[in-house]
Amino acid sequence: MLAIALFAFAGCAALCLAMDKHFSELLGRKPRPGQTLVLRLAGWLLLALALAAAVRHAGWAIGLAELFGLLMASLCLWVFALPYRPRWLLGLAALSLVLAPFSALGLI
Repeated sequence: MLAIALFAFAGCAALCLAMDKHFSELLGRKPRPGQTLVLRLAGWLLLALALAAAVRHAGWAIGLAELFGLLMASLCLWVFALPYRPRWLLGLAALSLVLAPFSALGLI
């Protein structure tokens, strides 16, 4: 279940950074034209990996419910922490991106 949460949080982070406003606020510059497309694709890929991990963990019925619950939790964390701790969220997103594959393989 940790892998699902980590993939979901990293996917939400990539989709958040794909928006020009959030990219500028968090990184202090405008995104290059191809950068937003790469971030969107990475975000959706990470959410697809979260879906695959959820289905593998608990099947389609319970896995989808777990995935949507963890997605809501990660989005709530982004919504409430973004105005106050934006750099903290970037660090958490990078950490979740690094730890998610290890957790999916059962090494954590």
